Amino acid sequence: VQIVESGGDLVQAGGSLRLSCAATGFTFDTYDIGWFRQAPGKEREGVSWISEADNLIDYTDSVKGRFTISSDIAKNTVYLQLNSLKPEDTAVYYCAAAIAPVKNWLRSSEYRFWGQGTQVTVSS
Repeated sequence: VQIVESGGDLVQAGGSLRLSCAATGFTFDTYDIGWFRQAPGKEREGVSWISEADNLIDYTDSVKGRFTISSDIAKNTVYLQLNSLKPEDTAVYYCAAAIAPVKNWLRSSEYRFWGQGTQVTVSS
């Protein structure tokens, strides 16, 4: 099983990025995918989640209306579109996989496999 994130970059406030989470060794019908982020000195927090098995998505309140999660089953890849970025969005973004269904997608302990992370830096 392997998860590889990509797409992080340095952008100005108000800009956009698209993060990718490419997975191998499992399929999305049996695993839910979550995006988390961790800023320096802060705890890792859940950002968004998608469950192909249950056809559900969710976002943490601070990114609702700005971030969009989606998936390409054929490519076994999940995307996170980040729009209207703010300096407080600066963090390392991680993709993680949990056996479906998760009980609480915000809880990092639910996830079995993690990627290495991709850095998103938003300048003011």
